[in-house]
Amino acid sequence: MTKTSTTRNHSLSLQWYERAQQSLVEGVNSPSRGSAVYTAGPIFLERGQGSHVWDADGNEYVDFMMSFGALIHGHAHPTLIEKVSQAAAEGAHFAAATSAEVEAAERFCRMVPSAEVVRFTNSGSEATMLALRLARAHTGRHKFLKFEGHYHGWYDPYLLNAHTHPLEQLGPRENPARIPDSQGIPPATFDDVVLAPWNDVAALEVVLRNHPHELAAVITEPIMANMGCILPHDGFLQRLRELTRDYGVLLIFDEVVTGFRYAPGGCQEYYGIRPDISTFGKALGAGFPVGAAAGPRSILERMRWGDSMVLHYGTFNGHRLTMKVVAANLDLLSTDGAYRKLHAMGDAAIAELREVFRRRNVKAIVQGFGPMFQIYFTDREAIHDYRDYCTYVDTQRYSRFVHRLLDNGIYMTPSNGLHWIISTAHRVEDIALLIEAVDRACVDLA
Repeated sequence: MTKTSTTRNHSLSLQWYERAQQSLVEGVNSPSRGSAVYTAGPIFLERGQGSHVWDADGNEYVDFMMSFGALIHGHAHPTLIEKVSQAAAEGAHFAAATSAEVEAAERFCRMVPSAEVVRFTNSGSEATMLALRLARAHTGRHKFLKFEGHYHGWYDPYLLNAHTHPLEQLGPRENPARIPDSQGIPPATFDDVVLAPWNDVAALEVVLRNHPHELAAVITEPIMANMGCILPHDGFLQRLRELTRDYGVLLIFDEVVTGFRYAPGGCQEYYGIRPDISTFGKALGAGFPVGAAAGPRSILERMRWGDSMVLHYGTFNGHRLTMKVVAANLDLLSTDGAYRKLHAMGDAAIAELREVFRRRNVKAIVQGFGPMFQIYFTDREAIHDYRDYCTYVDTQRYSRFVHRLLDNGIYMTPSNGLHWIISTAHRVEDIALLIEAVDRACVDLA
């Protein structure tokens, strides 16, 4: 890669963005890609190879966004290209039973500790929708607990308190204010949602005592990925598992972001927790749209056809081409050294970033470990939950910082609520380019 430059031309990206306004709302298909995040408009990417991407103007970047974590093996991995080409030539999709979905499911169940069986969906949002429906059917209860700041897809009941707001709007920790994340949702939709602060065992115990026979499930990200990268306190997930079991409440792990990233079986393997239902997406498909809900037969077989079944249809469920990619992806992740490399590369990047901020006397922390982390501009030593993030993190400074990185050849989203991703395609040279760009950006921010 050539030496980074601070005078990049984005004229073609701007032209595409202006053109996109005529046919796409906001010129994009998801607000995380548009002017809500990118000053002056998004950079239009045209191709990628390994850990690098190129935009419409020919500018080259090291990619640390990696499709919000979906590209666990980087761009255009040759093994996956071969599988896609072969599957497309033979018939990409039939909406029928295929051997491809069986082979993908077998690999999945071998890797995920809690998965006796799996049902594939088309996205993480679909998977979490299905998980809640299964939990309600299995327990005969309707309410569920959602933690502040967690995002579980854009299904109506989940869209509470997933965006940042001033602290004075959040209400007391023991009784959080309900702040819908979208218009168009009837208020009654949230009648069955119980909110609680995350990483707070005492608050969790109170909520469960107050709803002893009402909660069908507690849903949680094992690592809070919707506010950057917020790690669970020591023992929090273990106590969550104990309490949900004591109260007969199902525990749903939303591993759409963390699944197949920290360990072959996701965070549930890494932390030694066995949830009742798990959901997956992103890294599972290595760049192709897919989701999954997994767990024991006693819960998932409620989808078996009958008078009292849990209904789950989908023309594109188990899409043949995607299933071929999933199987090949999981084979690649099962090779010796894949996770050692992900963790070693990420930990090296984190250590060097911390050193740059220390040397430049920049008040910033780098939070996370291994293949996922986030930078917070803050005076705090750590960010522990949603309220910390809303109160102490300078998200505007982070946005300015990332825009400077974009000018210096590092591709990343300026949204502080997302996270930096390490793939198996990243190299030592990529980390060196990142540190060089961050060093320049720190000078600009001073």
